[in-house]
Amino acid sequence: MPISKELLDILCCPKCKGDIKLTDSQDGLICDACKLMYPIKDDIPVMLIDEAIPITSK
Repeated sequence: MPISKELLDILCCPKCKGDIKLTDSQDGLICDACKLMYPIKDDIPVMLIDEAIPITSK
């Protein structure tokens, strides 16, 4: 089950409190300001800074 629009509207980055967006593959939530991706495991967003995956520029 994908993450609902209502949940996405209330979630924010736990590090900077900024906006987050769903990845194209819907497997994580991205904070552009912090360059972090918070993974989604078993349809549950893991919003822990220690679990975030750094996004590298290509």
